[in-house]
Amino acid sequence: MEREIYLDNSATTRMTDAALEKYISVSRDFYGNPSSLHTLGAKAEKQLETARSRILSTLGARGDTLVFTSCGSEANNLAIFGRAFSKERFRGGRIITSAGEHASVSEPVKRLGQSGFSAVSISTFGGKLDLRELDEALTKDTFLVTIMTVNNETGAIYDIKSASALIRKKCPDALIHTDATQAYMKIPLSLKDLGVDLMTVSSHKIGGPKGAGALIISAGTIKSRGLSPLIYGGGQESSLRSGTQDVAAMCAFGEAANDHALHFRENTEKMSRLRSMLIDRLLCDPALSEISATIPPSPAPHIVNITLPGIKSETMLHFLSSKNIYVSSGSACSSNSHGHSASPALIAFGRTPAEADCSLRISFSQENTEEDVTLLCEALAEGLSSLARISGGRRR
Repeated sequence: MEREIYLDNSATTRMTDAALEKYISVSRDFYGNPSSLHTLGAKAEKQLETARSRILSTLGARGDTLVFTSCGSEANNLAIFGRAFSKERFRGGRIITSAGEHASVSEPVKRLGQSGFSAVSISTFGGKLDLRELDEALTKDTFLVTIMTVNNETGAIYDIKSASALIRKKCPDALIHTDATQAYMKIPLSLKDLGVDLMTVSSHKIGGPKGAGALIISAGTIKSRGLSPLIYGGGQESSLRSGTQDVAAMCAFGEAANDHALHFRENTEKMSRLRSMLIDRLLCDPALSEISATIPPSPAPHIVNITLPGIKSETMLHFLSSKNIYVSSGSACSSNSHGHSASPALIAFGRTPAEADCSLRISFSQENTEEDVTLLCEALAEGLSSLARISGGRRR
């Protein structure tokens, strides 16, 4: 079988061997309902709490609460809708987000805007959060600010720490949420250092299984009852997310988190080297000179977004796929939406709609190699010379 080169790790990752083994063993040996009072239930609950503690420890979140969800999107929805409907006085109030957020943030915010709330989006031109604009947007009725830590398409790291300090000064009662799905195990991360109240992380972005995510909630938010559940029922997950937990998936999530924490430095340094190697090739190889990279001022180590010269991203994506090289033409979640439109993240960065429609995202994991980068560049060069290009919407 021809070797596969997987460079779409921001969409999802292969399960690590440790996570897969944990998933199988927990499914086989700890199948009791963790809410049951008998011994099998207690054993399952102990496994679940160990996983919870493992993930919290990787974020330095001692004393905070982790609510397991089915995915990062659900955790984002819980943070946004859970905050908006937690207090009657928030109705009609202001929620602030940033341009180019993942759809699981932008769509809930849009929905609140359509329901009588005030929704404001802060510019991220050039991959930098506009703190001056944020300062002007903060009003006394602001109850939630939700800004991602790392943009999932451009790899831009936003200055959440400075944003949090500004928000605390002007709106001390507002909660601060960050979608850290693309930041978790890619950059140093903790609630305390960032100054946030709520943080979203996801299992399948770090070598865990799909079907598990988490919302980390500060002790102060729990104490003030600043969040209401979206799913009501038996009161699992601190009464914030009812429903029987998938213990095996959540324990495998904990295993993947622990494994990444042990190898964090070597993993991130390797991804950063591969990213630099790719960008250097784009700059120095004459066969790739027509490709431009979208480079933010503070980049995450694992994402490179490139723009092709008049070749639709999906055209190149399928060409690369035919060679067993797998990349992305944008957010995997957004690709399922009806009615294709240019990437909001790339438009917010400063790309034109035409450029955004010719852009690819390459995203690394610790499993990738320098040979992967070399073969990708060779395939891109071949694609540039052989694929039909467009001009003014017509092929030439």
